[in-house]
Amino acid sequence: MMDLLDDPVEGVNSPEFSVTELSGAIKRVIEGEFSHVRIKGEVGRVSRPRSGHIYLDLKDDKSVINGVIWKGVAGRLQTEPEEGMEVVATGRVTTFGGQSKYQIVIEDIKPAGMGALMALLEKRKTMLSAEGLFEESRKRALPYLPEVIGVVTSPSGAVIRDILHRLRDRFPRKVLIWPVAVQGAKCAPEVVRAIEGFNALLVGGAMPRPDLLIVARGGGSVEDLWGFNEESVARAAAASNIPLISAVGHETDTTLIDFVSDKRAPTPTAAAELAVPVRIELMAWLDQQSARMTTSLSGGLQRRSQRLRDLSRALPRLETLLDGPRQRLDTTGARLGPALMSGVQRRKVRLSEAAGGLRPAAMQRMIGNEHRRLDALSARMGPALERCMSIDQHRQAVAAMAQRVADVGQQRLNAARNKIEAMDRLRLTLGYEATLSRGYAVVRGDGDVVTTKKAAGKAQELEIQFADGRIVVGGKAAPSRKAAPKPTDQGSLF
Repeated sequence: MMDLLDDPVEGVNSPEFSVTELSGAIKRVIEGEFSHVRIKGEVGRVSRPRSGHIYLDLKDDKSVINGVIWKGVAGRLQTEPEEGMEVVATGRVTTFGGQSKYQIVIEDIKPAGMGALMALLEKRKTMLSAEGLFEESRKRALPYLPEVIGVVTSPSGAVIRDILHRLRDRFPRKVLIWPVAVQGAKCAPEVVRAIEGFNALLVGGAMPRPDLLIVARGGGSVEDLWGFNEESVARAAAASNIPLISAVGHETDTTLIDFVSDKRAPTPTAAAELAVPVRIELMAWLDQQSARMTTSLSGGLQRRSQRLRDLSRALPRLETLLDGPRQRLDTTGARLGPALMSGVQRRKVRLSEAAGGLRPAAMQRMIGNEHRRLDALSARMGPALERCMSIDQHRQAVAAMAQRVADVGQQRLNAARNKIEAMDRLRLTLGYEATLSRGYAVVRGDGDVVTTKKAAGKAQELEIQFADGRIVVGGKAAPSRKAAPKPTDQGSLF
């Protein structure tokens, strides 16, 4: 190609090339001279179109070269290129004839040394911290005793054995293991899928949903632990609805997931210790609390019992409280019998005096006299009324007088009825049967009223009359009846 272009004479033995042919020739020359190269530079503009390819710029202080990472290679990269990141890119230099430019097709890209990794890590920490993912207020408290624990780690390493052994020693729990790669290109996406998968389990489903997650890995270099520094892992841990413990590396190792997790454990064994309490210590604590509660209850009962005994000694005796009322009851009971008898005798005398003036013959004479007087008045009233019938005012006067006579008659009749009813109530009140309804009884011995114990002892048979009937001591009860008292009956209270 160089020979064809060396002739200085214009137009002599100079072939003509099409644009495509010239671009192809240049492409072959560049790819032949630079089959594979390693370029160290700073990542500039980064573009990720929907096709899945990655387009970026590699630059230093003087020059810029375009780079492209095809979709298949981008999925296998351990480190995602970010703007401002210092990297070492491995690939082949080629041209893009469509835009008359050269570029490097990157097959691998890595941070340029430990300083670049640390700078990238600090950049991610600053970004996530600014979003509030490191705030203590958003971190959830760990369950005191989880039923199911989900562990995200490698199933073949010593980490899972240490966790299971420690859980078995402290407090055995159900453990679900989600196997993942703990280093390399597959580490970050598999850890993200594990955290999201545990959170997607339904409560009460066929697969139990963990109450606590542990993301664990043993120690290693920064490159080995870099999968846990990926932004996707940190965001998945921050978005987890299940409390999460990070146990990545040894105590001196710090990864990005440690800052967003709800609790950081220095080692996987320490994560198991944070997850569950010690069963034996818990049982001992429960026994201690039970003993304290029993002692407290016993002491409280003893104090209250002693207080009750002290208060009881200050109270008066029951016999002392009842002595006075008993004596007053006895005195009142002794006075009640004579008082009742005296009252009954006085009312009996008044009733006899009143009954003496109510003889039937006298009442019949009074009624006959009243009848005759009324007949005489009626005989006189008829002619008088006939004489006044022709005059309207006399008719009105007669009507008014008749109404007054009727009213007076009704009043006298009502007064007489009320008087008779009052005398009947007085008779019932003064009778001895009313006294029986208040709890008293009449005792008869051999037909006579018994008023003393001596007389009761001499009687062959005792009859006791109550308000609702009579009974005979030693015999059958008399039928219940309410007989009127006889005037000469000695059992009457009159």
